[in-house]
Amino acid sequence: MSEDGDDVERRTIDELARVSGVTVRNIRAYQARGLLPPPEVRARTGYYGPGHAARLELIQELQGEGVKLDVIKKLLDTTGGSTEQVVRFIRAVRTLFAVEDRQIVTLAELVERFSETDPNLVKRAQKMGLLTEIADGTYEETSPRLMAAAQAMTEMGIPMTRSLDVVEQLRRHADGIAKIYVDLFLGEVWQPFDAEGRPDDQWPRLYEVIGNLRKVSGDAMLAVLELAVAERLDVTFGRDIVRNVRTSSRPPAAE
Repeated sequence: MSEDGDDVERRTIDELARVSGVTVRNIRAYQARGLLPPPEVRARTGYYGPGHAARLELIQELQGEGVKLDVIKKLLDTTGGSTEQVVRFIRAVRTLFAVEDRQIVTLAELVERFSETDPNLVKRAQKMGLLTEIADGTYEETSPRLMAAAQAMTEMGIPMTRSLDVVEQLRRHADGIAKIYVDLFLGEVWQPFDAEGRPDDQWPRLYEVIGNLRKVSGDAMLAVLELAVAERLDVTFGRDIVRNVRTSSRPPAAE
């Protein structure tokens, strides 16, 4: 018996391909790579249930966000994903820091916003993953908020190349921060829940924790950042003040 029970709609691979928009060839490839469970075989015919359709939808969704198949497989393997409930759970986890709605911009709009005509800056933004070219002279902003921050710095008089330097440095530090939060969630939330056998009545509580963790982690990150900046300013300006005092206290050079 499959995970979906006997009273649900089942489809052949051709029917699944038609309703999902995924080719039969890709469905078979996903099965071969362990991304999709095998069908339930009846009278030598394989039948797919709602869990398969939900899994296919998730795979397409993640691929659309640029996630590679081997990463998707690790994500599914981590949760032992075999039901629609787990597929829904993976989507909920990814909303901890939800991907922004991407925006389409033209090269002319970018030039106007950033007052820059250097094509190398656009290429650099593409390399950093901030822009994706979708047509000649048309781009997709991967993170409109980051682009807006870069624009704001430019409007303050900070050169675009320096703004991109800052974004690039922040992105590198963010990888370590992301690992801290993911490890926290897996170790303190998911693994205890998984060890209890994923009780059906505890799924709502798990979703509630996910939502709370998103808010708390964001608040904590902002608080830590504000504290670190304040301390850095104290140290930096303190050094400048001491240096200026030392300079002004030197006796005038003899004539």
